[in-house]
Amino acid sequence: MLTQSIYSSLTGFPAWHGSSLGAFPALSLHADPSSSPFLTLHAVRQWSNVPFFTVPLARAHGKSFAHRSELRQAKRIVVKLGSAVVTRGDECGLALGRLASIVEQVVLINRNGREMMIVTSGAVAFGKQRLRHEILLSQSVRQALHSGQNQLKDMSLPVLEARACAAAGQSGLMALYEAMFTQYSTCTAQILVTNLDFHDDQKRRNLNSTLHELLRMNIVPIINTNDAVVPPPEPNSDLQGVNVISIKDNDSLAARLAVEMRADLLIALSDVEGLYDSPPGSDDAKLLDTFYPGDQHSITYGTKSRVGIGGMEAKVKAALWALQGGTSVVIANGTHPKVTGHVITDIVEGKKVGTFFSEVKPAGPTVEQQTEMARSAGRTLASLEPEQRSDIICILADLLTERKDEILSANKNDMEHAVSRLSPAMLKRLSLSSSKLNSLSIGLRQIAVSSQDSVGRVLRRTRVANKLELEQITVPIGVLLVIFESRPDCLPQVSALAIASGNALLLKGGKEAANTNRILHELAQEALSIHGVKDAIQLVSTREEVEDLCRLEKMIDLIIPRGSSQLVRDIQRAAKSIPVLGHSEGICHVYVDHEASVDKAIKIIRDSKCDYPAACNAMETLLVHRDLLRTPLFDQIIDMLRTEHWWTIMYKSWC
Repeated sequence: MLTQSIYSSLTGFPAWHGSSLGAFPALSLHADPSSSPFLTLHAVRQWSNVPFFTVPLARAHGKSFAHRSELRQAKRIVVKLGSAVVTRGDECGLALGRLASIVEQVVLINRNGREMMIVTSGAVAFGKQRLRHEILLSQSVRQALHSGQNQLKDMSLPVLEARACAAAGQSGLMALYEAMFTQYSTCTAQILVTNLDFHDDQKRRNLNSTLHELLRMNIVPIINTNDAVVPPPEPNSDLQGVNVISIKDNDSLAARLAVEMRADLLIALSDVEGLYDSPPGSDDAKLLDTFYPGDQHSITYGTKSRVGIGGMEAKVKAALWALQGGTSVVIANGTHPKVTGHVITDIVEGKKVGTFFSEVKPAGPTVEQQTEMARSAGRTLASLEPEQRSDIICILADLLTERKDEILSANKNDMEHAVSRLSPAMLKRLSLSSSKLNSLSIGLRQIAVSSQDSVGRVLRRTRVANKLELEQITVPIGVLLVIFESRPDCLPQVSALAIASGNALLLKGGKEAANTNRILHELAQEALSIHGVKDAIQLVSTREEVEDLCRLEKMIDLIIPRGSSQLVRDIQRAAKSIPVLGHSEGICHVYVDHEASVDKAIKIIRDSKCDYPAACNAMETLLVHRDLLRTPLFDQIIDMLRTEHWWTIMYKSWC
């Protein structure tokens, strides 16, 4: 009656009776043997004013997503809430604020056209708290009646049977969910299942049909094991193969349900950040961003959660079973106050949250492994002599000219793929030529000569006391992340500067220059290998989003975006805990004074605009002193711009 009262007061619908599906009024379930073995769902009460719609699936089920970025395509999602997520830390009630935040995210995703199902724990834990309270209250009253003012310190709680706790807690748990979802005008339905419901073919078909009908009407099913009647799990009761998994806890229930309903994504929320290679409390525990089948031998499991019955080992087993059945899985933290409010939406958006289970193992190292490799080699690079770092840069300069045919061939491939997608200005930036490679080689040699004292140079020396001096010297920053757009010539330039300053480098270039960047990075590593620091420069070629890279605050010391002002703003917004060396809008003006040298003015204007107009520091505005109008110098400037095919464009922009 508590559920009915809350629903009636919040929605205005009258209370109902006889429903086995909680939040859906007066539903009758029966099988139609004449048409189908599946159970059909009929509404006794007509909801003429409630719109129903069907959300079509975007892809055929059968294969899980290979990369996180593909999670945006998920249309049917199962969210599993562990007991530690549902209950408070003191185990004295439900975590109302946390649940409200989760409900809000589920509603938001549901309104964006996705089908949502919730598998919830917490009935046993909630019922245990309620029964403890009732027993303590009963004992205190009884002792007060029989012993007057005697102390109550000898009171002891009996061992509470789990099935009784589930019976006492399930109604209150569902009433809370119903009240929260009703605030967003979202209808829910309660479904209690046991292991037998999946092993009996008729019951399984009925359950499948019921869930499909609820999803068709945009109702959010809330599923839980019927712990009031379920028998204790038998050891080693799981059957082998993809078709069967024993329902021992809500982890296995969520996995079985996700595969049975052909869900695209299963999100399992617990009280840990994800899957670690060792117990999270240990000093050397490392959070795994992605977990692949076959990696189980590298995992050491810890203890179970404070209130749950599964534990991480059960979650991994269930996740791998669901993955084998074609459902992608993410295990994440649903209790952390800083992330709970957006953890589900972040996962659905493909952000790097928790541990993602994937069947496709990348050929190369992960970005975290690349960063570790760069940091380790960067320390060796910083310890080299200045002449050794200079040698590396000079060898890279030689390779740019010696291997220019390979570079230009890769660049031609990029240009052919990008010609229909990029603007002429962006294509110009993407293009490389023999002359540009020669200029790059000359520039790298200049860096090699001028950077002899980049590391270890004394900037300031202060005598603090007798025989005690304080020095300020230049040292490497650490690991730099440089993000650049369609300018492959940026890669050798930045690499040379990083080598000269003894910094490790992580490069993220635009996908339109993937082939050119790959060959240039190979040349940089070839030059670095002469002194054993090949891994100091890494090129991120995986499907990592820039926003995910900006979250590696424990690995990256500085981010340098090279590109548009919008790119810089996006990076600054995404990098919460890493310094960003950005730049603002360029002011690329050239001013010609009335006393300026004619030859010098013509040369500067041509070089600043006509030589490489796609450069970000190309001239944008030409300012001419009013006294130069209708003078020979002004006419020469106009003639030069006409010859270079820039006068018409500049004249139109001035007008």
